[in-house]
Amino acid sequence: MATQMAVNSGASLWGPLKELWETVEGAVVRRQPESVHLLDLQLKKHKPHFLSLFKNPPKSAEQREKVRKASTDGIAIQGQQGSRLLPEQLLTEAFILSDLFDIGELSALELLLAGEQQQPYFPGLTRGLVAVLLYWDGKLCMASSLRSLIQSRQGKTFTLDLSAELVALTTRFTDELMNQGLTKRILTLVSEISVTREFERLQKERGLGNEKHRKEVSDLIKECRQALADSLFSWTCQSPLTKDDTLALIGHLETVTAQADGSLDSVNLALVMSLLYCLDVSFIEQGTEDREDLLQALPLLTERQYVSAIHSRLMDGQPWKLPGLQAVCRLAWALSLRVLSQLPQGSALVEFTEADESLADQALLGDVFLFMKEGILGCESFSQEEFYIRRLHSLITDFLALMPMKVKQLRNRADEDARLVHMSLQMGSELPSSLRKDLDHLMILIGEFYSKDPFGLELGVEFWCPTESLQHTSLQGSYLGMALQRPPHKQVVLSKFVRQMGDLLPSTLYISYLRMLKGLANGPQCAHYCFSLLKTNGATHSDNIQGVSGSPVSWEHFFQSLMLYHENLRRDFPNPDAAQYRHPPLRGITQRELEGLTSFLELLTVIITWSENARLALCEHPQWAPVVVMLGLLQCSVPPILKAELLLCLAAFGKSPEIAASLWQSLEYTQILQTVRASGQRQAAGIEVELNEIESSCEEYPLTRGFCHLISTLVESSLPVNLGAGLRVPGFQPYLNFLRDSVFLPFPTRAYRRPAEKWEVADSVLEVFHKLLRDYEPQPSDFIQEMVELQGEQVPAHKPPGHSIMFHLLNDSPMLALCLSLLEEGVRQLDTYAPFPGKKHLESAVLHCLCLLDLALQKEVMFMDLLRESQSSLLVSPLEQLLQGVSPQTRRADHIVNIARYLYHSSSNPEAGFQSAKILRRIANYPNIQTRLVGDFTHDQTVSDKLMAGFVECLDNEEAEEGTEKGDELEQPKKVARIRHETQIHILNLLITSLELKAPNLALYLLGYEVKKSVSSTNLQDPGVLGCPRSCLHAILSLLQRGTEKRSGPALTQKAPHLAELCYQVIYQLCACPDTSGPTMRYLRTSQDFLFSHLQHLPFLLSGNQIAALSQMSWLMKTAAIELRVTSLNRQRSHTQRLVSLLLDDQPHAQHAVDGESGIEEETRSVSGFLHFDTVSKVRRKLLSVLDAIDFSQDMPELLQLDFFERTQIEQVISNCEHVNEQGHTVCNVKLLHRVLVAEVNALQGMAAIGQRPLLMEEVNSILQQVVERNHVRRSLSAKRQALQSWRSLVETLLTACPADLIPADDRQLIIRDLLLDLHDKVLSEDAAGELMPIVAGAVFTLTAHLSQSVLSEQQQGEGLEASSGFASIANSALHLILRKLLDFILCTGGGYQRLRAHLYGSLLYYLQIAQKPEEPDTLQTGKAMWERLTAPEDGFSKLQRENLAIIESYGKALMEVVCRDACDGHEISRMLALAVLDRILSIDRQNQWLLYVCNSGYLRSLVESLRQDDAALQTMLTPQPPLLKPLYIYESKMALLTRVAKTGEGAVELLRCGLVAQLMECQVFDMVPDSDAHRVMRDPSGFIPSPLDRYRQILLPTLRLFQVILTSTSINHQQGAAQVLQWLIVHADTIQSLLRCQELSMGALQELSLLTGIISKTALPGALEMGGEVNSAALMEFQGHINRFQRLCLSLLGRLAGSERERLLKQAEISAPGESAERREEMEVAMQQVCANIMEYCQTLLLQSSTQAQFSICLFSPSGSEPASRDGGRTDLPSALPSMAYSRVPSLGLILYLLKNSAADFFRFHQSHRQSLGKLQSLDQLPPEELKELCQGLVSGPGGVEKISSVQRSLLAKRRLVQLINNRAKLLALCSYVIETCLFVLWRHLEYYLLHCTPSDPKDSLLPGASLYRSRLANDAFGGLQASGSRGLGLSRVSQQDLDVLKSDMAAGFGEALQRKLLEVEGLYSQVRSRYTFIQALVRRIRGLLRQSKG
Repeated sequence: MATQMAVNSGASLWGPLKELWETVEGAVVRRQPESVHLLDLQLKKHKPHFLSLFKNPPKSAEQREKVRKASTDGIAIQGQQGSRLLPEQLLTEAFILSDLFDIGELSALELLLAGEQQQPYFPGLTRGLVAVLLYWDGKLCMASSLRSLIQSRQGKTFTLDLSAELVALTTRFTDELMNQGLTKRILTLVSEISVTREFERLQKERGLGNEKHRKEVSDLIKECRQALADSLFSWTCQSPLTKDDTLALIGHLETVTAQADGSLDSVNLALVMSLLYCLDVSFIEQGTEDREDLLQALPLLTERQYVSAIHSRLMDGQPWKLPGLQAVCRLAWALSLRVLSQLPQGSALVEFTEADESLADQALLGDVFLFMKEGILGCESFSQEEFYIRRLHSLITDFLALMPMKVKQLRNRADEDARLVHMSLQMGSELPSSLRKDLDHLMILIGEFYSKDPFGLELGVEFWCPTESLQHTSLQGSYLGMALQRPPHKQVVLSKFVRQMGDLLPSTLYISYLRMLKGLANGPQCAHYCFSLLKTNGATHSDNIQGVSGSPVSWEHFFQSLMLYHENLRRDFPNPDAAQYRHPPLRGITQRELEGLTSFLELLTVIITWSENARLALCEHPQWAPVVVMLGLLQCSVPPILKAELLLCLAAFGKSPEIAASLWQSLEYTQILQTVRASGQRQAAGIEVELNEIESSCEEYPLTRGFCHLISTLVESSLPVNLGAGLRVPGFQPYLNFLRDSVFLPFPTRAYRRPAEKWEVADSVLEVFHKLLRDYEPQPSDFIQEMVELQGEQVPAHKPPGHSIMFHLLNDSPMLALCLSLLEEGVRQLDTYAPFPGKKHLESAVLHCLCLLDLALQKEVMFMDLLRESQSSLLVSPLEQLLQGVSPQTRRADHIVNIARYLYHSSSNPEAGFQSAKILRRIANYPNIQTRLVGDFTHDQTVSDKLMAGFVECLDNEEAEEGTEKGDELEQPKKVARIRHETQIHILNLLITSLELKAPNLALYLLGYEVKKSVSSTNLQDPGVLGCPRSCLHAILSLLQRGTEKRSGPALTQKAPHLAELCYQVIYQLCACPDTSGPTMRYLRTSQDFLFSHLQHLPFLLSGNQIAALSQMSWLMKTAAIELRVTSLNRQRSHTQRLVSLLLDDQPHAQHAVDGESGIEEETRSVSGFLHFDTVSKVRRKLLSVLDAIDFSQDMPELLQLDFFERTQIEQVISNCEHVNEQGHTVCNVKLLHRVLVAEVNALQGMAAIGQRPLLMEEVNSILQQVVERNHVRRSLSAKRQALQSWRSLVETLLTACPADLIPADDRQLIIRDLLLDLHDKVLSEDAAGELMPIVAGAVFTLTAHLSQSVLSEQQQGEGLEASSGFASIANSALHLILRKLLDFILCTGGGYQRLRAHLYGSLLYYLQIAQKPEEPDTLQTGKAMWERLTAPEDGFSKLQRENLAIIESYGKALMEVVCRDACDGHEISRMLALAVLDRILSIDRQNQWLLYVCNSGYLRSLVESLRQDDAALQTMLTPQPPLLKPLYIYESKMALLTRVAKTGEGAVELLRCGLVAQLMECQVFDMVPDSDAHRVMRDPSGFIPSPLDRYRQILLPTLRLFQVILTSTSINHQQGAAQVLQWLIVHADTIQSLLRCQELSMGALQELSLLTGIISKTALPGALEMGGEVNSAALMEFQGHINRFQRLCLSLLGRLAGSERERLLKQAEISAPGESAERREEMEVAMQQVCANIMEYCQTLLLQSSTQAQFSICLFSPSGSEPASRDGGRTDLPSALPSMAYSRVPSLGLILYLLKNSAADFFRFHQSHRQSLGKLQSLDQLPPEELKELCQGLVSGPGGVEKISSVQRSLLAKRRLVQLINNRAKLLALCSYVIETCLFVLWRHLEYYLLHCTPSDPKDSLLPGASLYRSRLANDAFGGLQASGSRGLGLSRVSQQDLDVLKSDMAAGFGEALQRKLLEVEGLYSQVRSRYTFIQALVRRIRGLLRQSKG
């Protein structure tokens, strides 16, 4: 010991002992599994402590030295490294403590350290005071453990039904202790420890703190003594003590003294009972199966010395300090000897057993029965222990049964004494001194003993023997378990005793006998027997009217006497005005008669309280009419005490509703409380006078209390509305006024002889108020002033009493003020912690006050609503505002604070704490009050600490238990535990409500956040750190953390599921609210490791309460999702990693094994791992097992089967009773429904209805049952929905918010696969509830999206991962499975659930995206030969695509039907997605099966026809501020699908057949081009809503694209498409032309132009119209005009784009959007090249169509070779001056040449850039980071976006961007080369014509030769093909020779060597691969030839 004296910071005198007690309690009381093993360990460890019970470790000099040096050298502390220096002050305190308790110095130091640690749990105490508590608490743990261990033994009296193993363990252990002298140790300790002595010592050393501390210390000390005594008692109950121990016990009892009132204290009572059980042999008669074993163990039978020692000790004449106690022990011994003498074994003990008579005599001389009544029954704790009661019962009954002669002697003696008394009364002499009152005492003892029955044992039944006559009545079945059996002998003897004592009863015993009967009538069976006894005792004949014969103890006798009294007293009924009323007349009732009457009334009250039959039988008796007689007596002048008894008796009658109604009327009639004043009567009469004059002067108020009790009982049975009708305004009002104004309001100011009575009065009157308000429901009729007629005039009627009370509570009335001051008084008294008279009644009164306030708060909303609607003139204020008023006593607004202070006393007053929490919770709903409350609560620091401590204490309470049984059937401790639990629930709900309000609010204050500063600046600490008090947050966390370190998980989730659910909700709310989130999550993460320790126990499974378990998990998962998000954002990688792996790993975690549990598993695992190659070690992923815990099926209640009610009406009523509860579920208010239905049943009239009433009520019950079930189903579904929703958000957070590299791609795909398959399995099961499907669909969507993303990114990283298993890391088979499940899910949703399918279509699209081949770079290499391509092996993408299609096709028509139907109508988003799915499937469906279905089933026609309907909606899109853009998006989706259909020839033909173009022709939206400038102003700042012009383009472009595809698909030979499209162009010609003339060439305009020119180039051709069928010539002319205009506009457009405007446009694009310049410029370039290419194609087609030979061809360009730049000279800066003139002219050939040059230059630029990008792509890994960043910039939006991306992502993005660039360039190259080729061709045709075939004309003919020539040729030729050459001559004459010469020289100059070389190089670089090789070469050669040769 000396070498390593480390200090245990848990204090060896407390911590380990606390642990011991928890283990013992867990094993014995709570019966936890696995507890036997733990208990065994603990008992072995603590055996020395038990052997030396309560011995303290001794002091030693060495320890003293060690402690003294701790401040300089430091001291080692267990579990901590190094030594710790302790402050001097602490050491001084340690020495004081060591001396105080005489304990070792180190132990004292440990206690102080533990005290310091535990200080937060004891706010307001110093560590020294806490150490004192811990010292005694350790002792108590020791004593309680001992008691529990002994109670667990098997024995003769009781059993706890524990496992045999446990009992064997505890028996063995306690036997050892007993053998080592436990009894003597306990007896010594009980005598040594005393509260007063301990307090003196503590007082001296200042070891006592405030009142609460004093009370706690004294309670601990008392409980220690009690537990020790109880241990001994429990032992003797089960097994006998040895001889020495028994003698020691007797020796201790000899010295015992009584308390001041003559009773024993509870410790000594336990020891007395121990001795009585030692001497107990009554169990021998019980004939249990182990009787023989018990007899063997009984030393009374087996050990002669034992008997002799005890016998001699008890026969010893030495008087004890308490002779009565000695007498009790002697009597018990005498009875034991009597039993022994009757046993065969008893013959050996004959010398002792003969002394039983003399012992009994001695006992009687010692007044044994008197002592039993005063000393034993007088002790408070007697009635709290069932086995005390049973033992005393057996003692009394054994005496009566075993010693009948003694009883007879007592009776004879009593008769003798009665005669003596009678004689001395006759003679008038002194009473003789030798009177003994033994029988009197015995009867009174029996009466007292049986009148209390706290455990409902009804032991008194043994005194009643059912008589023969009774056995044949119907009663016997209910009262006697076994009919017609002979009752046991003892019962016969006892019942004989009761009957015989009543025969010829001497008057002296009359009252005692009645009292005995009163005790024996206590209980339902006993009362019935007693009633019968009194009935049969009476004279059977009614002829003797005097009632002389017959027993004096009979109903007959009693009621006759009552009637006689009434007759006599009524005669001198005084005039109320006469003065002598106040002094009762002299002749009347004597004191003796008064006692007799009160005893009889008490007996009557007991019988009718218990037995309803007796109540009705007596009340309806025609002769006696007890109610009338009693009311009569109440009017006579009899003492108040008797009147009080009469009132209590009437109250007992009033328990039956049948009697209550008539009792009300009689009460009113007799005017006990005067409600009608006679005219001319000067003063009041009745009870009011008695109260004010008689009772007040006597200072005793029995009558008032009796009256309150009567009213309270009657109010509960019935409240008559028309009470007193005819004589006064009917109703209860006068009674209420009396109770309020005469009883309640003056009660504090009256004088009381007995202080307790003050509170009794308050309690009884408040009880009435409480009942009245509780049963009051505000009705609209209460607020309308009704009138009643009274004696011919109209007077206002009374309101219901509840209304009146409500009105007083909602005003600043004296009644409210008194209630509030009572609450303040109550809390002040409780704060003293001292007992005072009437404490119980004060607590009850306070409780009624709190209930009144709670009810008022609950009903005020309805009350005030009705008041407002009625427009009545009543003025009321909301109670929560009145409660903020200023208290007259303290001059502070502290009413609510007072109410809250009751929480601080909830340990002693659980009910008050509960009501207080309820009120605070109601008040918390008002946000404006919260801020004031925080101020009130924090205003005074001491009060604030107390309030906080109160809330925390309620939450910390260990005794709280959640119960499911109904409240009424519980015994007291269960009820209290339930109330404590409800209090916790209310406090948590208060926190939840408050947290939703703005700061500062109560919740923030209670949870320990800053309310003075900003909330987010809070720094949460563990309690005690930096002076941080223990707050509700700490309490909640410690509730939740209990048990998290064990395998079973958090204990609270099992023990109190609802409470746990609310705790998790509070934590979630704190984490979710932006202000509290930071501090809370930091604290939970660092100090508590909260989430990890709870998540590892998921899923929570509660067989009984699945709803609560789901809600708990739901809140926990939501919190986890927040945590994952936050830690990811803050880059706290390790935290995120831990949680992610916890949730997703499928490898088992090693850390979970609690010590001692892991060994075996390890070995078996390694073996199995060796055999099964790792298959065993997989475990289910945490996320999946949580999903397993959510049961998707839900049993629905069947439909109602009703015989009487109409189902539809009932359903209507049910839905009317529905409301949304606190949790947000819609539930039906069952109580309200019950009221409505019962009112309906009651409203039925007629005999038939009455007969059917039981059946109707049965049906009402079945309806209610059904509704309860429905509510449950709703709650259950709602819980499942929430849990699933939380699960989904957790999954989504894991996949989206957490850093991607935490989960490797292959794992990620497998995880998603598992999640998807499990989700589908659950949702596709037969009985899955439809309500859960939407959430599942949402989750499926997210998961598929992530799967697709993951697979794609993996492929991009590892190019060409074509493993045999299929795609990426996830096998093809898994992908197919997912697809099948997805399609099953789509099909199983059937017709409904369209919105839900939107998610599924989204998922399907994501899924199909996986098989889409990524974009590949166009390298411009030589293409493979066709054969190579055909024979190449199939790549992964196409394989997967083929298999996908096969699966989709296998679903056949059913799937097609669903998708097509959704595409055609329904919700917008579903339609868009269904259209997209169709589009996607059509794109991969090579067999065209879907296309056939869509065409044949009419869905395609329906889609096409719907375009016409879309027109109107689309027109609204073009208003400056459109309504919703939905129609636009749907239109785009439709067009996309139609475009997809048109891509196949059949599809395009089908579309034309459906009249697509005709539908589009009718759409007017195309003509509504918005003005571009007007809407600049209306721009949407976010940029989300496009400008009107952009919207217009979104409508136009898809149509143009569709036309383009149709034109391409229907190919050349199918001209009908072209004709139709041309018609569309002509219908909308104005618009088209304005678009072609467009001034502002923006990006959008260019896109429009590129598509328009493309269409025009294919349709606006000569001859196109003939295909369109018969057209008359006028129309033909018009059409021709349109076509010519199109041609002209196209050519002028070419001039703009080929000319210098091009550069200007590109520059402008760069300036307008500098950020996206590269992107924009590329797009612009492509668009411009496309337009040029289209127009050149158009020119080429026109040339070719007009003629195949140059000489007959039309001319499109004028013969001028100058390039456009020369025309536009330096005028690029004046673009507005250019247009009309220059461009309307016919463009010159020079333009073509210019275009040719530019295109050649562009080509080389593009080619260069293409090569560079290809190079970069091939060496992507070597690129510098800057360049990578630059490449990414194009794809990432937002500044700094690139920075956040990981390097892997970055290289992926760069690669994608490069591929984009390369392909863009490839497209540009293709366009350039095409433009070059067509330019060359056009140039060649024109030159050939001009230079070879053209005849020049005279120059003066025309100013604009080119134009006129152009026009004439167009006019003649464009339409008519080749006409007569005469007309051509006219046209040709316009070109002058000079023009042609200039043309030739210009051309020769422009088309020089350099250009030719370039062109040939283009061919070399590009055309070889892509186009007709040597075409350029040939044309260059021809043009060169033309230019060289002269015309010749």
